[in-house]
Amino acid sequence: MANWTLNFQSLLNLFLESQCPLCQRPTPQEFCQDCTRQLQRCKLSNHQEFWQGELPVFVWGNYSGSLKRAIAALKYDNQPQIAKPLGQWLAQAWLNSQPQQKLVVVPIPLHAAKLKIRGYNQAELLAESFCHFTGLGLQPQGLKRIKATDAQFSLSGSQREENLADAFVLGTEFHRQRPNNRVLLLDDIYTTGATVRSAVQALQKQGIAVYGVVAIATPSRNMLPKGKIK
Repeated sequence: MANWTLNFQSLLNLFLESQCPLCQRPTPQEFCQDCTRQLQRCKLSNHQEFWQGELPVFVWGNYSGSLKRAIAALKYDNQPQIAKPLGQWLAQAWLNSQPQQKLVVVPIPLHAAKLKIRGYNQAELLAESFCHFTGLGLQPQGLKRIKATDAQFSLSGSQREENLADAFVLGTEFHRQRPNNRVLLLDDIYTTGATVRSAVQALQKQGIAVYGVVAIATPSRNMLPKGKIK
């Protein structure tokens, strides 16, 4: 009887567990242990390598392997729960590296048409998790995306800049009241920096200071030389 009860409980736990979005194995967490280990291997040894220059950038990991698949699942496979551990890992790295600052976190917004299709803004979900663990303020309506831009991955650097020109304006909350603290922008992937530069310009035009940018990942081939933001 005891063995039957134990087997039944194990079977029940199996059904109650969700599937890992990367390998489909049952797991009580967002990722299974094996995929978590693989994701942790993508972690950069120095998150602050490019935390300098006119627009400092703080990045958690290398955009490759399991981390690349996790971000793709978050954005395109309707797996919003992935944002929680990724945001937490970014927060832990931030707290271990940065002095305490009074900042307001603003996620890079999606255009309304894309938001309607996807159902959520992955950067906002990441920001919610990041702010939960860092204690920083969150303002998801700080910026608004008014230009439906083309996909960035297929464009050259100059095409990305043109694609994102005047793509952002102040959101409803910053229109109502300017922030008292500097802004920390948050995005899922940092590549050439065209997206965040456009966002920074929209904020600075209204006299809002930007402290820097945090992102989950950046492609190693696009990592910028120290002290330079191109």
